[in-house]
Amino acid sequence: MNKKLGLAVAGALVAFSSAANAGITLPAGDWTVDIGGNVNAFYQHTTGSGAAKSNSINTGLLPAAIGIGGKTRQNDLDVAFQFTFFTGTDSTNNAIDAGSHGYGANAALGMNSLNIRQAFMTVGDASWGQIKLGRDLGVFESDAILSDMTLLGVGTPAGGGNTTLGRIGFGYLYADWKTQIQYSTPNWNGFQLTGAIDTPWASNNAADAYTQEDMGFEAKATYDFAANDVTGRVWVGGITQKVNLVAAGTNVGTSTSPVLSTGGSYTASGFDLGGKVAYAGAELVASYYSGEGIGRTGFLLGGTTGANTTKTESDGYYVQGTYKLPGVGTKLGLSYGESNVDSATVKNQNNSWIVGAYHPLTKSVNLVAEYTYAKQEVTATADTNSKTVSLGAIMFF
Repeated sequence: MNKKLGLAVAGALVAFSSAANAGITLPAGDWTVDIGGNVNAFYQHTTGSGAAKSNSINTGLLPAAIGIGGKTRQNDLDVAFQFTFFTGTDSTNNAIDAGSHGYGANAALGMNSLNIRQAFMTVGDASWGQIKLGRDLGVFESDAILSDMTLLGVGTPAGGGNTTLGRIGFGYLYADWKTQIQYSTPNWNGFQLTGAIDTPWASNNAADAYTQEDMGFEAKATYDFAANDVTGRVWVGGITQKVNLVAAGTNVGTSTSPVLSTGGSYTASGFDLGGKVAYAGAELVASYYSGEGIGRTGFLLGGTTGANTTKTESDGYYVQGTYKLPGVGTKLGLSYGESNVDSATVKNQNNSWIVGAYHPLTKSVNLVAEYTYAKQEVTATADTNSKTVSLGAIMFF
């Protein structure tokens, strides 16, 4: 899949729940500092259409990461910050420049990169809620990715990206990392509202130039419940953003004055809903999304076709069932999902089956085995499919 989703992909897991899952806690004056993260690596063997094969050792859906957060109470306010650094454990590109014996300008030498996908502050109180400012996981479709069992594994390979896709583009839209101002209400007996204003997202149509005139908006409502031994969550959310295009040939990047959107515009919007319920080691998850102009993999990616303002229609869903074996602790899972993009001239579908086993070797280390069958159907093009076996481990600290 494209490299934009590469290292950005799914550092999710609620940013390691900020400080909640941190393994190292340090007192620092009035502050409590938390350090946590993960390291993971998976052997992946893929057989594609036409019997093409590939083998690699790569990061899974979660990038390897280390997060540093801090919290304190000042002037009757809860104050906190979070920085999380993401990277991959793979070195898929080890090209050698023969003319310079492997040390020339074109030698990649398997180098990797470091990305800061989280950098935000929060201010709040249990009585009125919380305000978040900075970069963090988006609101729309966040519950879908955070409920995906392949967060601990691989799911769908990315085809050259630094991380894999899990079910991104095969059941849900990528929530992505966005610069935002977010507000969450207090938790009213399990019910909570969250809304965010985002920096305008760029159209992913390569022919488009755009202006940052209109902010993006996201919101969701969640309800967490517990009755006897049954627990669960339901959610519903939405996203919208107007994309303003400029006339062909306009160089937006070097303009010293505001550029008027003389090339037309379109509004991308969508909604999602879902839920999960757990009882006695078993859990069921179902999630659905639909929209116009939102794309299929990342927001706005594939959202238009033909003329820049001709929007595609998107929808998708996934269903997942897992069961934790009593005494052993191994979680077995099965899921199916698909994502669709339709227009007058294009009809594409990605779908996949995933079977997984996740065993807690220790409190921090999980062994993972997955099998993924993925299929891509494209109008007027032969269908393609792939079968991937993944074996590896992920450690949280």
